[in-house]
Amino acid sequence: MVESNQSGLWPNLYAPFRSLQNRVADWLSPASDASATEDAYRIRLELPGVAEEAIDLTVEQGLLTVSGEKNETREDKGDTWYFSEREFGSFRRSFRLPGDADADRAEAHMTDGVLEITVPRRAPDSGGGKKIAVKKR
Repeated sequence: MVESNQSGLWPNLYAPFRSLQNRVADWLSPASDASATEDAYRIRLELPGVAEEAIDLTVEQGLLTVSGEKNETREDKGDTWYFSEREFGSFRRSFRLPGDADADRAEAHMTDGVLEITVPRRAPDSGGGKKIAVKKR
C-alpha cells in the first residue's frame, strides 16, 4: 500500500509562486496614498503616461476601483543613435470606502500624471437616532 502525502510536498512546492504572484501584482499596481480630513477622503495614484480617457473609476458596494491601461511609446533619434521605448499594460487598484463616504459626490482630477480622487464625507447624524412614534390600533 502506498501512502499519499497530500499535505507535505505539493502545497509547499507552490507557495513561493503564490507569494511571487502577490509581489508582481504589487509591483504593477500604481503607487498610491490616502488621507482624510473632516470634510473628505482623498486618494492619490501615480499614473504617469496614462491618458485620462484610459482610466475607469467605479464605486460598487462601498468599494472604489480604479482601473485602466497604459500605452505609451517614445522614440528619440540622433545622428549616430536611436532609442525606442514602449510601456503598456493594465492596472487595477481598489479601496474600501468608510461608511460615511458619499460616493455619489466623488470627483477625480488628473494633474501631471497624478490622479486625485476626492470623496466627501456625509454629515453626521444630528440626534443620535430616529424617534419612532407609537400608535394605537
